[in-house]
Amino acid sequence: MRTNMLYLCLLLGTVAGASCSQQKTGQETSTPQQEPHTKIATHFNPDWAMDKLWEDGLAEVAIYEVERVIYKKKRNFEYTLITVKEDFNQEHNVKTDDYTRADLFPVMKVNEFCRIPTEEYPYHFLTSLFIRRENPLYLHKLTTSSQEWCGNTFKALTDQGNSYNLYYNSYFDGEGEGNRELPKELLLEDQLPYTLRSLRFRDGLRFEVPVLETQQTNKLGKLTVYKATVSVAKAAIDGNEAWEVQVQLAEGKENRYWFASVYPNQLLRQQTWDGRNLELKQLSRYAYWQTE
Repeated sequence: MRTNMLYLCLLLGTVAGASCSQQKTGQETSTPQQEPHTKIATHFNPDWAMDKLWEDGLAEVAIYEVERVIYKKKRNFEYTLITVKEDFNQEHNVKTDDYTRADLFPVMKVNEFCRIPTEEYPYHFLTSLFIRRENPLYLHKLTTSSQEWCGNTFKALTDQGNSYNLYYNSYFDGEGEGNRELPKELLLEDQLPYTLRSLRFRDGLRFEVPVLETQQTNKLGKLTVYKATVSVAKAAIDGNEAWEVQVQLAEGKENRYWFASVYPNQLLRQQTWDGRNLELKQLSRYAYWQTE
């Protein structure tokens, strides 16, 4: 049951603090060693995140209402998704504090956080995805963790050039600490709420892509890669035009995402095969890391 509960969250964010403040990049460098997803690249807009909207130093903060039955009881909680431009340096592979460096390159940070209350104890999930700004398909780095009274689990996915390295530290017996190598030619289920925003939306669009199952769990798990089919159709949310994207992971496992029809194509609703259902409640842009 605990494992099932862990699927309630998507991506979770890093802790907000003063170091999150945004500045413009001096020099944007670093060319990826291997550009992934060349077979499906034509279905996505590579310039999606290059819009001046993301240059204002503010973060897009979307809060969702979530409903899920756990232990035979309906649970309601909030899920927060934060999208913001940041500048990384190659030396430490993290957000830079020195904007005069010559090794800077831009990423889009996508943070997701939730706290799930139960009668026993709360579950917390925090995930950060860092996606190359010039390529919304290209996940550069991911960190994700779960915390509950039984223990905590941490996973980090990093770009190794021609492959990904997945480091994990799990409190479960049989897993413990280790590394796994993963191919670059896949999308993570956890990046879909961001990456699908950059689709060249067209009614009837359909293609296949390998998708790694969500890593927002308290276990390493089997690391299942699905041969997923993505299809796009016109839709409506509360009378407004929208795009519905269906991701058929496997038989009986279908995720559905609804996006606003106009840029920046925010995620409005999500329904997944394992019950992670979201409905947009509040949307704003602000510097959430500032306390004054």
